[in-house]
Amino acid sequence: MSVSHSSRLNKLVREQYMRLPQDGRVQVTYVWIDGSGEGVRCKSRTLDKEPKSIEDVPEWNFDGSSTAQAEGSNSDMFLVPVCMFRDPFCLDPNKLVLCEVLKYNRKPAETNLRHTCKKVMDLVKDSHPWFGMEQEYTLLGINGHPYGWPDNGFPGPQGPYYCGVGADKVYGRDIVESHYKACLYAGVKICGTNAEVMPSQWEFQVGPCEGIEMGDHLWMARFILHRVCEDFGVVATLDPKPMTGNWNGAGCHTNYSTEEMRREGGLKHIEAAIEKLSKRHDYHICVYDPRGGRDNSRRLTGHHETSNIFEFSAGVANRGASIRIPRQVGQDGYGYFEDRRPAANCDPYAVTEAIMRTTVLNETGVETKDYADH
Repeated sequence: MSVSHSSRLNKLVREQYMRLPQDGRVQVTYVWIDGSGEGVRCKSRTLDKEPKSIEDVPEWNFDGSSTAQAEGSNSDMFLVPVCMFRDPFCLDPNKLVLCEVLKYNRKPAETNLRHTCKKVMDLVKDSHPWFGMEQEYTLLGINGHPYGWPDNGFPGPQGPYYCGVGADKVYGRDIVESHYKACLYAGVKICGTNAEVMPSQWEFQVGPCEGIEMGDHLWMARFILHRVCEDFGVVATLDPKPMTGNWNGAGCHTNYSTEEMRREGGLKHIEAAIEKLSKRHDYHICVYDPRGGRDNSRRLTGHHETSNIFEFSAGVANRGASIRIPRQVGQDGYGYFEDRRPAANCDPYAVTEAIMRTTVLNETGVETKDYADH
């Protein structure tokens, strides 16, 4: 099995040092999104005492020329703490801190999509938007081959792997369960996990989260996933179609509701929102992956439980539609709906912002409104 060399280091030796007292000082790990819009970076510093709120964590900086976010001649970027979690790797009282990235002039970096998302979420806060995102990912060996697959050839066809049990059906459960526990410890709002349709593919769910909290918690859950995989010596990829051919792709299905959708009779508000989404399909496709829809074009083929990227569709309990209304919601007459179009490597800030712009702020077309002066 192709695993990293560092994963073979003696972890018992590491534990000897991890148990040493810290004399009241605290290790804070700053986490941010890099210039790819998909990768996360981190670095740590010592604080003299445990921060009790995000306001207690000072701003910091980093070399943006090494993360594709700045030129070497003007490379310092600002790290602005926005959300704090417990550290499941170094344990209490140490912290993980998610940060926004600002350029030298204090303007948001190009991949800092949280900045505008926060403005939009503040505008729509009275609608109390709830989100739950289903993050699919695939485990790979260091050689880029799906973890657990035969070195030469392929596993059996899809069918027995979804929510499967057994060594011949499930690969990497230790990683998945470790990630789950680490998220619970950290305070990430993880709410479930399951094996997916393609072998070595998994999903975890985060939510319900209100407003900007959705992006914050999903990004931290992703960071924790990559760190857990690092310990086990494997790689988690969010590629929307990691294996060509007759294999399922990977999405980040987004469940969404407003307060009026969750009330008695809310189905009419759900249907009204879906009607607005139907008229802005191209805009959403462009923001539902980091490459303006090019990544999703490999996944949204109309096959393997996906809709066609060129067509908008909606239906009750239909996993081949752009928008799925759960059967229970159709029966109850209120609840939420699922947007199945976002790719696994989407930015959750971009996805949730787009949904709010269309369904609550009533934007139309492919252009977005600048609310900076509001």
